Amino acid sequence: MSNSPVTVTRAVPADAVALGDVAAVTFPLACPPESTPADIAAFIDDVLSPARFGEYLADPDRTVLKAVSDARIVGYSLLHAAEPADPKVAALIDLRPVIEISKMYVLPGHHGNGVSGALMGSALDQARAAGRAGVWLGVNQQNARAQRFYRKHGFEIAGTKTFTVGSQLHHDYVMQRAF
Repeated sequence: MSNSPVTVTRAVPADAVALGDVAAVTFPLACPPESTPADIAAFIDDVLSPARFGEYLADPDRTVLKAVSDARIVGYSLLHAAEPADPKVAALIDLRPVIEISKMYVLPGHHGNGVSGALMGSALDQARAAGRAGVWLGVNQQNARAQRFYRKHGFEIAGTKTFTVGSQLHHDYVMQRAF
């Protein structure tokens, strides 16, 4: 575990490859045990590749925050400032306007030393600065560690949704936090 200080700033296009590398390591750790390597790889290729991060970084409705320690990206958060695309999720979220915390991942070896908390604090600050009433996110129902973390930061379960990884359908909690 690294005890080096962490800084969180907005990512830039030159960070796309490093963000994709972090995503490739961290996303599988958050998947339920029944997730297949092929489905995880397909999701990473489709949603978390360096090219996709390039798109996210160019999208005015998205903000990518990077956590840096020892001059290396060790975590990231992806915020999406748009209404939930899924009408069922939109009906669950009673905050408007809202920002989705679409992704939040930290490399192993940096858990437990404040990186996740720094990313969450920055994400919440971004949402407040944008005048949002709150934030929402989806978290796998089997990911108890992440759920504890989100509850610690004031999130409450608003309902459930499904999430597709490759060919597999997973079940998430929808959590929200008001300001």
